[in-house]
Amino acid sequence: MWLRTTNTKLTQVNGQRKYGGPPELWDGPLPGAHCEVFISQIPRDAYEDLLIPLFGSVGPLWEFRLMMNFSGQNRGFAYAKYGSPAVAANAIRLLHGYMLEPSLRLSVRRSTEKRHLCIGDLPTSTRQEDLLQALRAMVDGVERVSLKSGPGIDGVSAIVAFSSHHTASMAKKVLVEAFKRQFSLSISIKWQSTVKPSVDEPQPPHKPSNSLLPSPLKPPRHALPPRLARAPSAPPGFCRAVGGPILPKQPPLVGSSHAQVEELGAPHIVGGSSVCTVCGSSDFLLNVV
Repeated sequence: MWLRTTNTKLTQVNGQRKYGGPPELWDGPLPGAHCEVFISQIPRDAYEDLLIPLFGSVGPLWEFRLMMNFSGQNRGFAYAKYGSPAVAANAIRLLHGYMLEPSLRLSVRRSTEKRHLCIGDLPTSTRQEDLLQALRAMVDGVERVSLKSGPGIDGVSAIVAFSSHHTASMAKKVLVEAFKRQFSLSISIKWQSTVKPSVDEPQPPHKPSNSLLPSPLKPPRHALPPRLARAPSAPPGFCRAVGGPILPKQPPLVGSSHAQVEELGAPHIVGGSSVCTVCGSSDFLLNVV
């Protein structure tokens, strides 16, 4: 079996199966921005025994995540993360349009991780410097804080930029309770899905600028690599062997009436469009994605 012969280890959490993050004996750089690609239009009977070798042929994989539904079938999309933006760009260049099955071609695009949280219901007396210091004492990865107030905003809200989606996800999980415990404040917190273009422009001293994630450029189309040979193992057995959900006795419906099958133009994460490893957010990545 592929897992034993390759010594590949997979874990399943929050509706996805994950390899690496990082894998054992990783000696490459830690991924930064623009190191992850979003893979869609994956055949529902394709699994890691085909996908990991395919995307690993471009360069070492830091992480690979395949989204799964409760029947043990994949949901048609996945994420591959590499150690550098250059390798991720090569994956897009080489594998976008790659044909896994007749008339079925993969879509491979750059994904941009959400790194901004919006914290609401802060006191009107909140000062930016004080909030930044308090956040850095409670969670890791805080880079910048900007405050906003005005009509339609209760109290003061803050846009917090983090160093990565992972650190932002961890902060989202703990900050509500942390503010209650340390400051007896009931705050609200959510993903900041859009950032106004003006925040990239120079701001007055009391409103520091926020950096924006740049929009990805569409890569040129090039010749596709030769197809990798696929092991003949049956997908349901593979699902059970790696600890995934077992297929139900009664086969799930297929076609347009299949309630669990969604065709997603862009993800984002559990119980909705796609799944974040840490936060279970239904809006994990902007694609772009």
